[in-house]
Amino acid sequence: MEKKIKIGLIQQSCTSDIKANKEKLKKNIAEVAQNGAQLVVLQELHNSLYFCQVESTDHFDLAEPIPGPSTDYFGMLASQYQIVLVTSLFERRAPGVYHNTAVVFDTDGHIAGKYRKMHIPDDPAYYEKFYFTPGDLGFHPIQTSIGKLGVQVCWDQWYPEGARLMALRGAEILIYPTAIGFESSDTIEEQQRQLNAWVTVQRGHAVANGLPVVTVNRVGHEIDPSGQTQGIQFWGNSFVAGPQGELLAQTSQTAEENLVVEVDMARSENVRRWWPFLRDRRIDEFKGLLQRYIDD
Repeated sequence: MEKKIKIGLIQQSCTSDIKANKEKLKKNIAEVAQNGAQLVVLQELHNSLYFCQVESTDHFDLAEPIPGPSTDYFGMLASQYQIVLVTSLFERRAPGVYHNTAVVFDTDGHIAGKYRKMHIPDDPAYYEKFYFTPGDLGFHPIQTSIGKLGVQVCWDQWYPEGARLMALRGAEILIYPTAIGFESSDTIEEQQRQLNAWVTVQRGHAVANGLPVVTVNRVGHEIDPSGQTQGIQFWGNSFVAGPQGELLAQTSQTAEENLVVEVDMARSENVRRWWPFLRDRRIDEFKGLLQRYIDD
């Protein structure tokens, strides 16, 4: 059966003006929708600056309940443009319990489902453990009118287990809203190694699972308010890969860009017939994966 969908990727920079960020998102969503996008994917924590460069209790004021004002706003846009929309929000679940949460809207604007980021980094300039409680919703695809979306968030993209579990539960596409960039003290060679690894590992998820992958990163420089580092230069390079890991489209490293990419969803079944990795998995020998490390 033929099934082609057009996917809109929105790669943009952010400022401290949340209203302006959301207005720019609205404009970009309108543009990709008018160019035929049926599924639109936004970057991680797109409403604000990437506030995790420092640890400050004041930043918890950025969090919102789900449902809440932002889900009302983006649900309205999904309905207006008749698109499936993947967003990334700072969720206030309860006092002292906050999550980094992807929310998916269907074409009528209702919340089709959400995913709470499971893997939480804690690195210089990425102090996410201070803000985010690890997700507790598991790796479950979200059913929408255009198919089952295996949505994860940023740091999750380095882990093959999450991608596999999404695939085993019937995901038809893997999606990663992202905020990742260069640390200024790294050499140009090291920066290129990191970028290449980031693209390669996600293309590997496409190959290993026979599924398309969509990754949308932010772009631009954001200062470190503490002054301890020179801030983060987000590296853009949002991309779509096909089910054999082939790059179908990729944005630049420095520019704000909107892309609309057509993906043939039916190719996944053919690829899985050629490369039946799911069939040949030795699941009887994988018990060790449940251990942190195996000391033989």
